[in-house]
Amino acid sequence: MIKTIIYIVLIGTILALIAGGTHLWRVNQRNKKEMAPYAGDPITLKNTFGKTLVIYYSLSGHTKQIAEIIQDKTNADIYEIKTVDKIDTTPWFALTVRSQNKSGQYPAIIDTMPDLSQYDTIFFGAPVWWYTLATPAKTFLTKFDFQNKRVAPFSTQGSNYGSYFTDFNHMAKNAQLLPSASFNNLGSEYDAAVANKITVWLNSFPAYKK
Repeated sequence: MIKTIIYIVLIGTILALIAGGTHLWRVNQRNKKEMAPYAGDPITLKNTFGKTLVIYYSLSGHTKQIAEIIQDKTNADIYEIKTVDKIDTTPWFALTVRSQNKSGQYPAIIDTMPDLSQYDTIFFGAPVWWYTLATPAKTFLTKFDFQNKRVAPFSTQGSNYGSYFTDFNHMAKNAQLLPSASFNNLGSEYDAAVANKITVWLNSFPAYKK
């Protein structure tokens, strides 16, 4: 009986490893295909944005990386959403996020909101948690009004942004929405291609006019 249980557990573990490896391989292949058009020489930024601000939340650093590239390309100011309590990616992290989304009880954030009066274009980015915006970003959106500014949302994720942009569009109060962009979490070998992808996205905006 014990041997049977051990065999079942062993087989289950092997199948899980195979499934996980297959998923990672497929994601890697999709990333290569998606980023191939952005490889090569740096693409020139040709658009105008007025005075810009990047608002972002980042836990692992991926969103921060994208936010800082946007900041550099658009000469933007930057505002980081910070939680009151540190968020740890414990084994039950996903279940906690799922519960927060179901209840609408999101983590408390440090409540010092940016003043939008001087800005023309706003970028807003966060990671995808449980197929939607990270819950600290949702906390921010429940408290914030974009005051009819031009707003461009972006996401970072392992492979699937889920309902991120649908949920953002629903929660972003008084935002004039610009084209959105999603960025998979990639290794440093893709840095140049990611920068080009961001430039192509920025060039797709309607030019800012006073």
